[in-house]
Amino acid sequence: MTALEIWTYSIVGLTFATYIGIAVWSRAKSTSDFYVAGGGVNPVANGMATAADWMSAASFISMAGMIAFNGYGGSVFLMGWTGGYVLLALLLAPYLRKFGKFTVPEFIGDRYYSQTARVVAVVCLILASVTYVIGQMTGIGVAFGRFLGVSYEMGILAGMGIVAIYAIMGGMKGITYTQIAQYVVLIFAYTIPAIFISLNLTGNPLPQLGLGGEYMRDGVSSGMTLLAKLDQVVTDLGFKEYTTQVMGSSLNMFVYTLSLMIGTAGLPHVIIRFFTVPKVRDARFSAGWALVFIAILYTTAPAVGAMARLNLIDTIQIGPIGSEQGNLVYDDRPDWFKRWEATGLLKWEDKNDDGRIQYYNDQNPEFAAKAEEWGWRGNEMVTVNNDIIVLANPEIAGLPDWVIALVVAGGLAAALSTAAGLLLAISSAISHDLLKGVFMPHISEKRELLAGRLAMIAAILLAGYLGINPPGFAAGTVAIAFGLAASSLFPALMMGIFAKRMNSAGAVAGMIAGLVVTLLYVFQHKGILFIQGTSFLAPDLGMGANWFFGITPEAFGAIGAGVNFLVAIAVFKFAAPPPEHIQHLVEDVRIPRGSGAATGH
Repeated sequence: MTALEIWTYSIVGLTFATYIGIAVWSRAKSTSDFYVAGGGVNPVANGMATAADWMSAASFISMAGMIAFNGYGGSVFLMGWTGGYVLLALLLAPYLRKFGKFTVPEFIGDRYYSQTARVVAVVCLILASVTYVIGQMTGIGVAFGRFLGVSYEMGILAGMGIVAIYAIMGGMKGITYTQIAQYVVLIFAYTIPAIFISLNLTGNPLPQLGLGGEYMRDGVSSGMTLLAKLDQVVTDLGFKEYTTQVMGSSLNMFVYTLSLMIGTAGLPHVIIRFFTVPKVRDARFSAGWALVFIAILYTTAPAVGAMARLNLIDTIQIGPIGSEQGNLVYDDRPDWFKRWEATGLLKWEDKNDDGRIQYYNDQNPEFAAKAEEWGWRGNEMVTVNNDIIVLANPEIAGLPDWVIALVVAGGLAAALSTAAGLLLAISSAISHDLLKGVFMPHISEKRELLAGRLAMIAAILLAGYLGINPPGFAAGTVAIAFGLAASSLFPALMMGIFAKRMNSAGAVAGMIAGLVVTLLYVFQHKGILFIQGTSFLAPDLGMGANWFFGITPEAFGAIGAGVNFLVAIAVFKFAAPPPEHIQHLVEDVRIPRGSGAATGH
């Protein structure tokens, strides 16, 4: 066993033992414990747990990779996801907590005085959550397969086992305290390598400042900033300038950002975290603390992406472009390159039989003409998956084995924490909203708790199966999950809080219309999803065949949300308004108690 394997098994094993120990200590004894952790979680602790719940494998593993290969265009994830949290904190979390229910479908069912609305909300929740959980299972499989020497499938099964222990036993109570530990693990795993690499490249220990700092080579100042150096390096290889590159058209970037924002605000596994605090005021504080904890990683991600791209190019391009010494001899490739080749996420093809690695933008006509003069015959890095960037970054930079092992533990913590939250949202929708809310309203608390645990087992088995055999439309990106939440649940929640006269017919019609139009758009284009990250060369994202105004499937959730709002308003006008007690209920949720007492109004 190598030193890296020893470190990896030790650190990952220690974190898993911690998660299991927390589950035993905090096992759920009531439905309140299982669904909302008893409603007594401290707002700071809840903010930390919310941050871990939110920062999934997509945030930890994939986001920096997208920024690395898409430059400025990758900022849609930073703006969309953090902006969505602001929406959630200001417009949803306090009011939903004041409503005092366990789940999102329960709020929708009661607010719209309709079991049909509740069932439709359950369907929307399950579709968005299952799509999202596939990405977490993929992250678990990749991390296990690369670093722990097991197959992708065995990695997913191991992840399922760990989640099963603490989620089934503890419910929301166990998940909450486990997520606090997972946040600590993932944030140290993300920032420690970034600090080392920032010191190496800029001499600045803060990656956020190092990103705009002066680039240093072997401790000697280069006289240019790190971003200017990266712009120079990528344009020398025929790629678009890193700091101005966009993902498709400007319209697509805007709609994509909006879709991620309102999708974030509509994701059920995030919303239910604000049901776990004692008071409405605590829900606001929780959202604020969550933003602080999330910001630590999200402000580090751009530096991680840029520095990883620069290190990766330096590894492959070892001399002047166009010279024989300018390309790495394949047989001399570093060990990290060989290890990632074994996963299938990194592939090289010798297109001109010279035994060297040519890496450039062969879709750039001007640069392709130069490359032909040098005997290059296409970009030979035929597959470099975006998802390897964070996990491989410490290896590329030559950091110690314990740092690499810590990153593995962090990636697993991010995937497991979000997977657990999603699985709880799915199981509570089945046991609390369908079983107790619709089919067996008089079921005892003991039997409902058992049903919740059985539903959790079923959800874990389904997640594992879909992780091993992902459907085509969801295999590429978790962004589809945000689109589904944005187009179905977010409008219903917003109108439920701020439009007291919105009726059940309008809400149900809107949810169905938004969900259907988004699914149809995704399925129609499932063969051309752009975010799969299978090449260094970012495709021209604005030119997809038959895309609506160049809007990609991952960005279509915002359009689906618009359809939802329009259909709901149109149907609302032809149906009876909600009962008076529902309208008073909405006013009570929105307006603080005692409001107007000083003026007599």
